[in-house]
Amino acid sequence: MLLRFQVSNHRSILEPVELSMIAVDKDREATRRFDGVSEHVLTAAGIYGPNASGKSNVLDAMAWLSMAVARSLRGWTEYIPRDAHRFSRGPASPTEFDLDLEVDGVRYTYRLELNDSAVLFESLDSYPQGRRRNLFTRAEGEIDFRRGLSGTHGIQALLTPTTLALSAGRRVGASDLRGVARALSSMRILRPRNRRIRWAGGIVHFDSTEELLADEEADQPPLFDTEQDRSAVTGRRSAMELLRFADSGINDFAMTEEESERFGVLRRRLRLIHRGEGESVVFGLEDESDGTQTWFRLIGPAFAALRRGRVLLLDEIDASLHPRLSARLIEIFQDPQTNSRGAQLVFTSHDTSLLNSLNRDEVWLTERAPNATTRLIGLAEFRGERVRKSVNLERAYLQGRFGAVPEVDQAAVRRALGLVSRPADV
Repeated sequence: MLLRFQVSNHRSILEPVELSMIAVDKDREATRRFDGVSEHVLTAAGIYGPNASGKSNVLDAMAWLSMAVARSLRGWTEYIPRDAHRFSRGPASPTEFDLDLEVDGVRYTYRLELNDSAVLFESLDSYPQGRRRNLFTRAEGEIDFRRGLSGTHGIQALLTPTTLALSAGRRVGASDLRGVARALSSMRILRPRNRRIRWAGGIVHFDSTEELLADEEADQPPLFDTEQDRSAVTGRRSAMELLRFADSGINDFAMTEEESERFGVLRRRLRLIHRGEGESVVFGLEDESDGTQTWFRLIGPAFAALRRGRVLLLDEIDASLHPRLSARLIEIFQDPQTNSRGAQLVFTSHDTSLLNSLNRDEVWLTERAPNATTRLIGLAEFRGERVRKSVNLERAYLQGRFGAVPEVDQAAVRRALGLVSRPADV
């Protein structure tokens, strides 16, 4: 599980910003405890703020690091495809990451500093039984490993100036390195309007809902059948149960094989079966509403995250989705019965109604600073009467009590629409 994530000099983020998944209000069923971690950990976090304030860039930084760990060994050769802040000192300064995570009951701290041409610093510490143990430190072109750590010669043989040691350790390193590398590289980012995202030297392919429904081996008890084990978060029937939240008229599905007119090969195609007034009608996914299509595409990645205990990053959770569906997704990640493996959902949104599904320590706010950089503030950092556990977060947010809401100049809007005359040029 992710405990803390800090980044600087990535896109609109210049100065360090930190997202914490450590619970402030601990007396809640939604938090998780681990033997090797003293704090209670959250499984959901929402980021709010005006347009162009950098909400998506926080998720992008997390996903960039995940892709870096997964692909730097084979995909990075001559340069590092980072996305530094484009103004001020950004292009000439390194990009830095600093995060804590829990893997198999042990806390780890990973630090990384890099520029366009090389990894400048990299280290990994573990805290078995609460005591710090440095596994490796890399600086100035040299790397030092903890004595007795397995796989070190193999890692050194694979290292280049642009390769992360953690990427090499993912292939040949000790179990500690492989576990941390696997946890970081398994993060998934999903933008509802686009199933493929190009960046960091590769293409992200998301876990497909179609493949989940077509998997004959995945037919497990329904996720929401109270007579069954609700921790069983895989299976076609469970996926269909979720799909019916979007459209109660969907009764079943069928997989057909059709020949592609362009390539002349057989392709599997999903058909959704609707039942009404004694008859069944078959629809293609493209015939469904935008909201149903978006929800359908979320089911596969959500199931994969729940099944494997990974982090799911969801940009614009409210895009084309009814608030009821978005709230249901958040609830699934918060509920220890449907999320028994500690999967985490981090999302961005403009939908203030979702604040009613979040605790104050699950809400983060972005603001655009005067120098066009992003600031990230935890709602739990606000003091006094502005925020309490019992406060109506949606109403308080819309009233501007926490900032991070757009300020609209109505006179400027009317001028832009041509509804009033513009002032004469001086």
